[in-house]
Parts: sequence; structure tokens; C-alpha cells
Amino acid sequence: RAEYEDPGNRRFYAQPTCCPRCGPRLQLLDHHGRVISTPDPLHTFAQALRAGRIGALKGLGGLHLACDARVSSAVAELRRRKHRDEKPFALMVQDVAAAATLCEVQPHERELLQASCRPIVLLRRHAQSEVAIEVAPNNPYLGVMLPYTPIHYLLFQELGGVPLVMTSGNRSDEPIVYDDADIMPRLGGIADAFLTHNRPIHVRCDDSVTRSVHGVEQLIRRSRGYAPKPVELPFDVAVPILSVGGQLKATFALGHGRQAFLSHHLGDLDRYEAFRAFERDIELYKVLFAIEPRVIAHDLHPDYASTRYAQREKSVSLVAVQHHHAHMASCMAEHGLTEPVIGVSFDGTGHGTDGAVWGGEFLIGDYLNAKRAAHLRYVGMPGGDKAILEPWRMALAHLVDAGENEDPLRHRIPAASLRSVRQMLEKRVNTPPTSSAGRLFDAVAALVGVRDRVSYEGEAAMELEWLAERAPHDGAYAFDLIETGSHDDGAPVLKVDTRPVITSVVEDTCRGVDSAQVARRFHMGVVDLIGIVCDRLRSRGGPRVVVLSGGVFMNTLLVTESRRRLESLGLQVYTHRHVPTNDGGLSLGQLAIAAARIAASP
Repeated sequence: RAEYEDPGNRRFYAQPTCCPRCGPRLQLLDHHGRVISTPDPLHTFAQALRAGRIGALKGLGGLHLACDARVSSAVAELRRRKHRDEKPFALMVQDVAAAATLCEVQPHERELLQASCRPIVLLRRHAQSEVAIEVAPNNPYLGVMLPYTPIHYLLFQELGGVPLVMTSGNRSDEPIVYDDADIMPRLGGIADAFLTHNRPIHVRCDDSVTRSVHGVEQLIRRSRGYAPKPVELPFDVAVPILSVGGQLKATFALGHGRQAFLSHHLGDLDRYEAFRAFERDIELYKVLFAIEPRVIAHDLHPDYASTRYAQREKSVSLVAVQHHHAHMASCMAEHGLTEPVIGVSFDGTGHGTDGAVWGGEFLIGDYLNAKRAAHLRYVGMPGGDKAILEPWRMALAHLVDAGENEDPLRHRIPAASLRSVRQMLEKRVNTPPTSSAGRLFDAVAALVGVRDRVSYEGEAAMELEWLAERAPHDGAYAFDLIETGSHDDGAPVLKVDTRPVITSVVEDTCRGVDSAQVARRFHMGVVDLIGIVCDRLRSRGGPRVVVLSGGVFMNTLLVTESRRRLESLGLQVYTHRHVPTNDGGLSLGQLAIAAARIAASP
């Protein structure tokens, strides 16, 4: 006590207490929340994991659910209880040597694993890895992290080289549990044993996820260890601004001066508890950084929970930002760019200025303005959001649009379902038009037989990418470009006609061409498209700088080949590194755009 009360002693400034009598204490609970009497709670917990049981472990930013990653029955049971069908689980291993027994670990990946922020790092798994296939079904990668708290190190001392599933303590799509009062109500039916401690967690925070792409880090989820580290902006934010991001993979950002403070990952705001955390953490960041916003930037979509949050705030000015302009500006701001760029913004969905669902956009502009220079041809999205979870719907929409019959789908999809969706398309009932590149990837995935239904967004497109990686480059499907009018300045707008590509996919599939080769030709066709469109826009007086942003550019094959193609054309290319290219980066772009508009206003 004398040390803690002496300003000259280092313990005076320490937040935790290490007193053996009143410092941190571990406690083991059963699935009813009853205390299990044991002289060593951690040892007993480790024994339960060794026996194939499911445990819940209180950590730094919330609880993790854990089990032996080698035991298929334990992993499958965790999936059943957590209601998580196929989305990959993360792993924790004792050290880099243990990771190397499961996966390929390149030098830069080793650095990421051992970094002080201790993210989950995506690593290519060994073919003979002892990890159960149920950890990451149909996935050539494993998400691996090393211990980052004392309790993790103590646990692995007990377990030795046993790899553990270490996934967020929640039911599927809910926020991670962090409050002691929520542990049993929300996790009592999932875990068999709970190892907790008496140190309250103040802020919920998920693990960060990253990967190395040719020796360069690409953040997938920016959270623990990375947030709230500020992003340095290339200009001053004269008025304090809050930007509230999108609906999925939500983050917010506070900006003032030349710094933007991006929040940790908050999940999908269609979950009420995630939205409550979003509200609470905004207030926390305001206090933490002493920033009281006078402007709130938000997405154009009127039904996003983040948009409704912004619109209920009456004492501030609002700035509405188009979704794909925000993606473009996010990449610009991350790299400190201030001159106009060509922004290739490819994602799943985003509200367009014409009310359609955008997602395959070529923009030209800067923070202040961005004009739509080219886009994918509109195709119906039957069932709206239902088409995201049932890619066969988008496959049928593209087949109908291209004048093709339903043969590629008939042997897998019931005739009544095909007939119903075709009628929706013909009558344009609950079928919003979309230019989405993400939905085009979904459609091709279904056409080549990769997946007709998914359990999480992007699953079909990712599996199509992994399929394409198995085939050599032997050609590319060709899109058509059509000029469809002009902007006020007389510049034509290019429409990318997807019909020739769909026809080529169908023809090759019917001829028995290997599905991996079809997937590769499709990917290279998209690469060619990006190169051709950007080169044509540059030749018409457009910028020579290109930024690639949006969730579709999570695709490593696509982003690598697109960079190579654009650079071969003499264009300068920027991609995301420290801010996610998906919707987790929207808030940074919104903030930069709002700041530019404020600076330009009289």
C-alpha cells in the first residue's frame, strides 16, 4: 500500500493492483453460474478444455469462447450452440513455433503475429494441419493470434502446445459479452465452464484482424491494439466533426485539427445491443479526446441506424455523404492524398444518388466532389437483401438480363423458386436495380457451382477467389463498354455491360471447362475492366492516380492483379493498409469529405 500511495514510486501510476490479498482473483463457474470450488481455477479450466469441453474466458475487451481446436466434436458443438454455421473461428496458439506447425508463416506474418497489438493474422493453413476442418470450413486460411494477456500465458503454460479456438463470446452476430452481469444470461447456454476475474472491463473491444499481402499489411478489422490510434489527415479539420460510418462493420470517427480518431470495430448496427454500444462509445470518445462535435457526417441511406442516430441530433449540422465517395475518400485520407483521383469503389451495396443500389463505381474527384464516370450495368436484385444470402437469385437475375436460360441452376434450385424469382424480375417487384460488383461476384460463384446460399455476406465471393487461385492465367472474359450520356461538363458516362461475361461463364461451364479456370478468367476479366476504364478516363484528361476501395478489394487476387495492371499503364495506385477497405473505413472518408465541404463553404 505504501508503494501505491507514494508519488515517487512507479506503482503510484499503475492502474491495476497486484496485491495477493485484494488484487486480481480468478473464479471458475459452471454453466448455471455456480462457483466451482477448486484450489486452482485455471488448472481446472484447462482440464475441461483438454476433455473436449467448451469454456468461456474473460479477457481484455470481453469474453472469448474456447475449445480444443483439434477436436472436431467440440468445435462442431460450439458452432451449434453459438449459432454460427460456417464463418471461421479464430485460433490462439502458444507462440510462433506453434503457429508454424499449423500454417505457413512468412517473415512479415511473423512480425504481425508478434506485434504488441497482437492481432488475428490470416495465415495459409498446412494441408496436414491438426486443426479440425470445422474451425474454418472450405477455407484455405486460418486466423491465428498469440497470447496477449497474463491469463492467456498462464493458460498455455497449463495446456502446452494445444491450439485453442478463441472466438468472440457471443451468439452469432451479437456484440461480444464484456459485462459480468451479462455473462450467464447471454453465454450460459453456450459454455460448460467460465473462467472469470474480478477486474471489470470498461469498454467492449473485439480482436483486430489483419493479413500480409506481398509483405504489406492490410487491416481487415481495426479494433484492439489499433484503435483509437489517430490517422493523420493531410489538412486541418477546422470544426470538430463526428462521422458515424455505415450499417455493417460499423465504426465512427472524431476529428479535429489534423487528427481523426477512428473507433474500434462495433459490429453490425442492425443488432440493438450493437447500436447501444455504438451510442455509449461515441460518448466515451467525446470525453476521452475532449471533442464535442458541431457537425455529424453520415451515409445517404435513410434506413441505416447510424443515419437515424445523426438525424436525431438537433444541436449539430449534418453532412450526408454518398457511400462510394466515402470509400474513395477513406483511401485518399489514409495516404494523405489531396489531388483529384480516379476512385474505383467496388462493394456489395451502397445507396446511390439516383436511389439505386450502387456497388460497381468508377468515380473522378476529390474530397469536395466526385462524379460518377463509369459503373456496372444495372441488374435487378430480387428479394432485396435476401439476394445477399442466396447468391443463386443474383445468378438468375444476370441470366435473365443476358438472355440466357436457367439451365445452370435447374439441377440445384427448385423449379417453383426459379419461377417465383423470375416473375419478380419481370414485374420488378421487390427487385431494386443494382450496379453492385459484389453481387456480380456472387452471381458467378453460383453459376460455376461454388455456392447457392451463404451463412454470411461475402462467403460465396471469397470461395470464388480461392477457386480462381488454383488455376493459371489463360485468358479473361471481356466486358463491353457503352457510352450512355454525359455529365453537365459534357464528359460521357461509361456503362459496363456485364452480359458478355455472363454468357462466357455459362458457355464455358456447359462445355465442361474446369470451374477453377472459369473463376480465374472471370477475375482476370474484372482486372482488365479496371485497367481499360481507368486508362480511358486518364486519356480523357482524368487523374493518373487511382485508389481502390470497397469490400470487393478484400479479394487478394483481384487487388494484386489490378495493381499490377494499372501500374503497367503508368498509373499510380493506392490501396488500403491501416484502415479497412470494407465498410469499417467509411467513417474516415465521411469525416474527410465533411471537413472539405466545411472548409469550402462561405
